[in-house]
Amino acid sequence: MKILYIIIILLEAVYLGNSLNILVVFSMPARSHFILGNSLARGLVEAGHDVTIVSPFEDKNPPKDGKYTSVKLEGMKETMESIDQNVNMFDLFDMNPFIFIPFMNFMGNVITNATLTNANFKKLVNSDQKFDVVVIEQFNNDALRVLACHYQAPLVMFSSVGASSWVNSLVGNPSPPSYIPDMFLSYTRNMNIWQRSVNVLMYLSKELSHRFFFTPAQNELARKHFPKCVDENGPITDVSLLLLNSHESVDDPVPYVPNMVNIGGYHVNPPKSLPKDLQEFCDNAKDGVIYFSMGSNLKPSDMSQDSKQAILSALGKLKQKVLWKWDEDHLPGKPENVKIGKWFPQQDILAHPNVKLFITHGGLLSKTETIYHGVPILAIPVFGDQKMNSAKAVAAGYGLSLSIKELNEEKLSNILNELLHNSKYRDNAKRRSAIMHDRKVKPMDLATYWIEFVVRHKGAPHLRVAALDLTWYQYFLVDIVLLVGAVVASLMLASYLLLKNLCCPRKTSEKIKKN
Repeated sequence: MKILYIIIILLEAVYLGNSLNILVVFSMPARSHFILGNSLARGLVEAGHDVTIVSPFEDKNPPKDGKYTSVKLEGMKETMESIDQNVNMFDLFDMNPFIFIPFMNFMGNVITNATLTNANFKKLVNSDQKFDVVVIEQFNNDALRVLACHYQAPLVMFSSVGASSWVNSLVGNPSPPSYIPDMFLSYTRNMNIWQRSVNVLMYLSKELSHRFFFTPAQNELARKHFPKCVDENGPITDVSLLLLNSHESVDDPVPYVPNMVNIGGYHVNPPKSLPKDLQEFCDNAKDGVIYFSMGSNLKPSDMSQDSKQAILSALGKLKQKVLWKWDEDHLPGKPENVKIGKWFPQQDILAHPNVKLFITHGGLLSKTETIYHGVPILAIPVFGDQKMNSAKAVAAGYGLSLSIKELNEEKLSNILNELLHNSKYRDNAKRRSAIMHDRKVKPMDLATYWIEFVVRHKGAPHLRVAALDLTWYQYFLVDIVLLVGAVVASLMLASYLLLKNLCCPRKTSEKIKKN
């Protein structure tokens, strides 16, 4: 018995010796971002690490073993809601995608400043707490990278939208605009010449805006709060690892440098039993169930009256039952086959075998979850990356898209009938689901391994590509082009002068003879 006790003590010592103290910062005041951050934090806790998560939200049922600590950014959510209440998000559908650049930069500066000045955040960074690694969601909050310098720890960045212009430059990842569309555009990888032209303009606009406006503002915020961790180039830090909320089953294949890792789908949990009323609702739906949700940021009640009436009329004609995530207690004109609720366990509903279709706004989390469970979609995109996500779903053949601007009863009914009665959409969704599930390693285990890896190898500088050491004109070979151009121009000039000298003396001698 004594020997067994000693063995247990030794095993605990080894276990604790491998435990890391990890800081996870997801400061975006949006519920979908917290889902990603909290899922990552909980997964790291389950792997045996101590995690402190900084977010405007809190987990209502946190892990009980004491390894999970929440630092709530009080007031952040309310600040965002005060901004949102003056904006009908459905009006953003018609916004020019180029206008999103300054809009997102403005929001990024507001949220970053609110984070750095938050009382709970300042209490954390002014304490004597140490961290072995810092994990930050990159979402127009470049100044927060100073935390890696402050804690003298490796920096892991997380991209909630996969590889994009927001994160590629952090690790020197190539992103050819010839076949990689910007996330604010509704293009797929098969772009025509006009679309590629617009895409190039979007890339250039983002780069110029970030270089001359957004980055200086973020550097100033970082310098104000952490002056010792900022030089003339900005926060003093290198990105050791970039975790991407993407996967080949959801996104197009694109280039990745060695320290970029796909973990898309890590937040999806094994399905649980539904609450009794929902279980009965779905079980008794002999013709199937349609699940309808516009995500956590959009309020369906803000849709125009014409759009709401068109949806109600089209849904009321269906044999299928409908679960509609609705933000108010009542829905005037609700058909008998429609059940509303302010919240539904989305993942568990999509896992039910009677669910035939998912009507969605095209958010990346919803798209990932529907592919995980093999359910086709009808996308009604509104803003941000939703249009591109929807276009990719159509191109991949597991869904159709309908513009909120063109939504009417006839069009909606035709699309619903096509999706419900043409098996190709469900077959393609199942095919994509099989790809997502065909993994050697679970995505959360992969994230845990790589976070531990960069700590073990002191930031893993051997994964850092040389592109990060080049200026923009060196990276794009502008200096080589200018050098070659100068050489060619010199040779042409020398040839011209040589020919001139060979030809001109003859003309001169001929003039002398004539005289």
